[in-house]
Amino acid sequence: MTFSKLHLRPLKNLAFSLLPFVASATALAQSAPPPLTIEQRLAKAEEAVKAAQSAGDNAWMLMSAALVLMMTGPGLALFYGGLVRTKNILSTMMHSFILMGVVTILWAVVGYSLAFGEGNAFMGDLRFAFLSGVGAAPSDYAPTIPHQTFMVYQLMFAIITPALISGAYAERIKFGGMLVFTILWMLIVYFPMAHMVWGKGGLLNIAGGKFPCLDFAGGTVVHITSGVSALVCALMLGKRQGAFVEAMKPNSMVLSTVGACLLWVGWFGFNAGSALNASSLATSAFVATHFAAAAAALSWLGIEWLRQGKPSMLGGISGCVAGLVAITPASGFVKPMPAIFIGLAAGLICYMMVSVVKYMFKYDDSLDAFGVHGIGGTVGALLTGVFAVKEVQDAFAGKPVGMLDGNGGQLMNQLIGVVIAVLLGGLGSLAIMALLKGLKLIRASAEQEMEGLDLSMHGEEGYNFEA
Repeated sequence: MTFSKLHLRPLKNLAFSLLPFVASATALAQSAPPPLTIEQRLAKAEEAVKAAQSAGDNAWMLMSAALVLMMTGPGLALFYGGLVRTKNILSTMMHSFILMGVVTILWAVVGYSLAFGEGNAFMGDLRFAFLSGVGAAPSDYAPTIPHQTFMVYQLMFAIITPALISGAYAERIKFGGMLVFTILWMLIVYFPMAHMVWGKGGLLNIAGGKFPCLDFAGGTVVHITSGVSALVCALMLGKRQGAFVEAMKPNSMVLSTVGACLLWVGWFGFNAGSALNASSLATSAFVATHFAAAAAALSWLGIEWLRQGKPSMLGGISGCVAGLVAITPASGFVKPMPAIFIGLAAGLICYMMVSVVKYMFKYDDSLDAFGVHGIGGTVGALLTGVFAVKEVQDAFAGKPVGMLDGNGGQLMNQLIGVVIAVLLGGLGSLAIMALLKGLKLIRASAEQEMEGLDLSMHGEEGYNFEA
């Protein structure tokens, strides 16, 4: 064998060993898809953008849902719990806590469907009963997030609304009677009102309702209905023993202050989350919410300082909540300066209701649910019809805006929405309370009230002074 053949043999072997790979590469090249066209590349990029937007919107809405739940517990539980007397602190906090469970189950069974099923102008149908059809796919209400995310976000509103009413009947209501009242109230008042304002085909819905009412996050649905219902409950239950005669001081302003601060923070989920996406509209609602709360806290403190000689922590936190209530319907529709005006107005008007009107008529709204939520919600709903402008409500382009944008008729629609909320909340609560009062299921006995509802209703104490 020659020298050249000896050296060529390894090369031949290498060539033969590479043949399968060459064949595979050739086959792969022949079977590879043709390069994407410009149109196809643009379509894929658009899909990626939509997926990213959906993920971002979903993350924001899940966080907003958690923020709104935080408003009930611990926010409202601490806020209300600190304002009652020591012997009733746990029973008051229990109202907020138990509704997180009761309303959730009611919502899953029938509530969500009655509020957001298509139905008619006044009530949704049962298409979503037991959460049938509520899954990962988006819905008509929020096209960039799962239907289930929208459902659970709206649930948090349903939880806090009846909890607000508890501020009126605190310290004198039977626990079982409170539960029955809440279930009936949700069915008769909340679900129909939510459908009329936010549900598809609702009477007051901004998108096609007969009387389009601007209610971005619940001025009519949440605050007016609960506030008016609170007044009815206070009147039907009667006064607490010693009301307007002896001082009924808060047991802990520290707890109430922490609760109010949690409410302020949680309200960003309440209002900015109502944009239903992580957009400039959410930013605008966030800004309006904060500015209104700050303005209302200062206006309440200011008039209190002038009239009483001292600004109080109770006045400050009451003012900020009044401002948050009033800006709720307007938050997605107004600019920052009108938001400040709404807050200033709410602080002054709600202060007068709580500090003057209540004592003039002597109705025992224990924790001023009517004076803050009912009146604050009304102020906000009406002023929304004045200050709403197109520039900050891009999600509702082409829909009705307020008097500043040349639509004077919107103020009338806002008034119609307020009247419907007042009538539904007032008459519905009156009927329920009359029924429960006739059955003797609602008012705690004099002995139970004297002992305190913590021990008489729950067998435990919020503070153990002997430990």
